[in-house]
Amino acid sequence: MENTYSIKNLLHIMISKLWLIIIITIIGGGTAFAFSKFVLPLQYSSHITMYVQSYTGISENVDNQNNISNSKQLVNTYMEVLKDDAVMNAVGDILVKNYENGSLKECFNINSEGKINPASIRECLTISSVTDTSAVNVVATTKNAELSAMICNTLTQVAPKYVEEAVGVGSINTIDKAKVYKTPVAPNMIKNAAIGALAGMILAVMIIFLIDFFDNTIKNSEQISKKHQLAVLGEIQERGSKKSHKKERDHYLIIDKTIPFNIMESYKAMRTNLIFSLSTSDKKIVAVSSALPGEGKSTISANLAIAFSQLNENKVLLIDADMRKPVQHKLFNVKNNAGISEYLGKMKPKDECIRKSDIPNLDIIPSGSLPPNPSELLGSEQMKKLLSEVSAEYDYIIIDMPPVNIVSDPLTIGNSISGMVVVTHYGKTTYDDVDELMRKVQTSDTKILGLVLNEIKSKHNGKYGYSKKYNYYSYGDKSEKKEDKNAD
Repeated sequence: MENTYSIKNLLHIMISKLWLIIIITIIGGGTAFAFSKFVLPLQYSSHITMYVQSYTGISENVDNQNNISNSKQLVNTYMEVLKDDAVMNAVGDILVKNYENGSLKECFNINSEGKINPASIRECLTISSVTDTSAVNVVATTKNAELSAMICNTLTQVAPKYVEEAVGVGSINTIDKAKVYKTPVAPNMIKNAAIGALAGMILAVMIIFLIDFFDNTIKNSEQISKKHQLAVLGEIQERGSKKSHKKERDHYLIIDKTIPFNIMESYKAMRTNLIFSLSTSDKKIVAVSSALPGEGKSTISANLAIAFSQLNENKVLLIDADMRKPVQHKLFNVKNNAGISEYLGKMKPKDECIRKSDIPNLDIIPSGSLPPNPSELLGSEQMKKLLSEVSAEYDYIIIDMPPVNIVSDPLTIGNSISGMVVVTHYGKTTYDDVDELMRKVQTSDTKILGLVLNEIKSKHNGKYGYSKKYNYYSYGDKSEKKEDKNAD
């Protein structure tokens, strides 16, 4: 689906992943701070100010104001002279005489002749003019505090000679000598940490938007409804924090007093929409399935059956036809020693397979034992016979079916039911999953009554959510061990 964004969308995306932005921002700032503290070398600065005069002396016949003005014009020329290689070499020669070679190598590039590369000295210097004055400010920064001061003082010693040779007029004077400052000026750990935090925040925002842009999961029921011309039967909000989830997927029944009011109302709204969808059908048999496991179709089947049983004392039958990963007997705490597999296999009569639940007007046919051929059993004449008989005894029949994209079971009973409800999971089911489901349904006689978007994180249109991998359905010892983990 094509992603379109509004300011409201962007804000919701940011807010939904605010925790990620905060974490990456903290990591970025902490990393920059640690790098500055433990990796970057300490830098020490010293400075001195040189004063430019356009004449070597001032006579009574010379106007002082003109002298200052001329000095300002010479400042830029003098600054270029101070940066010249000849001046740098002269400074380097004095440094070589006063410092050991090892100390100089820590701060400068030393050539094969034992001289300091003039460019490396120049890189340590910052020479600038002072606005509206004839002063030149010189700052030297190295890893050695004494060396920084030495560079400034040495430059003031050799500069006048070269200035006089290059320009021919004026002079450079200093009032004081550069001092040794033991307090490092770099790295600025606070500044670097702030820059790192900002970079981390920008990176986090970029990652979030990139993930969202390429995210193909369903987060808007209207979009998938419009794409496949399907009615939206209901939207079920997320129950609560995932911290409360057990190893088994967090199934729930709406009769539980801890269930939020908005979720109970969502099921009632879904029930109303289904009643309208079934109004033109002679049968009141609804299959509930999904594209993939783990999208909540079993929970929705159970609660939909409860919702129908609460309306005008309707008699409702819930059939657990998911004979690969059955869960309804666990949800309603009924025996599973005889169920639909036994009836379809002609091992038990119908009456022995129907269980009374603790909920008035709601009966259950559990899955029974796990057969090796569930598709063949569901597509048999015995299944048609069962649905024909129970449709005369119950007002509504809800059938919990396996996922369409994994097995063909749901499509084998298309002629015997009113239609199928497709359950999609917010932030998990992809548009491609639903596309595949629709292609498979179109090859059968199954009618789609509409879709349900389950586990919605927000009623807003913010689109960022989460995505999880799913496991394939299988049966045998391995599937039984993983039943609790993968059941819907």
